Amino acid sequence: MVTGAALPALATGSDGVVAAGTTSLTTAAAADAAQSYTSTSASSSSDEIRAEIAPRGAFSATTPEEIEETRSRAVAAALAAGMPLGSAVEIPVADRIVMPMADGTYSFTDGFGASRPGRSHLGQDFAAGVGTPINAAMKGCVSRSTESYQGYGVTIQIESIVDGQAVSTVYSHLNYGTRAVEVGDCVDEGQYIGDVGSTGYVFGSCLHFEVHINTVAVDPMPWLQTHVS
Repeated sequence: MVTGAALPALATGSDGVVAAGTTSLTTAAAADAAQSYTSTSASSSSDEIRAEIAPRGAFSATTPEEIEETRSRAVAAALAAGMPLGSAVEIPVADRIVMPMADGTYSFTDGFGASRPGRSHLGQDFAAGVGTPINAAMKGCVSRSTESYQGYGVTIQIESIVDGQAVSTVYSHLNYGTRAVEVGDCVDEGQYIGDVGSTGYVFGSCLHFEVHINTVAVDPMPWLQTHVS
């Protein structure tokens, strides 16, 4: 069995970054399985992991090419100005949530709150071999996609709305060159976004997965247990 454990993650807060956590599930639903969560019911990209809902502008483009070009310019301008992603694109409501990796491809290692020098782990580690596929846990838009993000290594961050709350999911320690999405892209739940790696501050190979609700990091495991059926 491949094991992995994320090293010092990053503290979070209004200006902060985040890291990863210790609970375990006896079973984990497959990312492609018929798991579903029905919601009853926007967000950011700067140098901090946060989520927020913000007003967004309208596009005057009409053809698909014009719309995409206008959208890309709006995203680039918003992020360059330090504005949240939601000011440029409509952050989708996630009405179905799945596990970020297929059942049987991983094991749980360090969990939320695990000790780190001077801080605590703010996510859940999914230990798996390098190259194991990672999927988006829910519908959303990408606010961060980079080959190097401090101790996180190769990282993707996705913004969603769940029950009227701004939710950011963070996927870290991915393998170099495997990111399948870029900032401004919107994804569906279960969509492939990259492969497990061992980049950043980490021992072994794993996916470091975080959930932030209205900018506050929460333990991903109880949250997934509640929202994935």
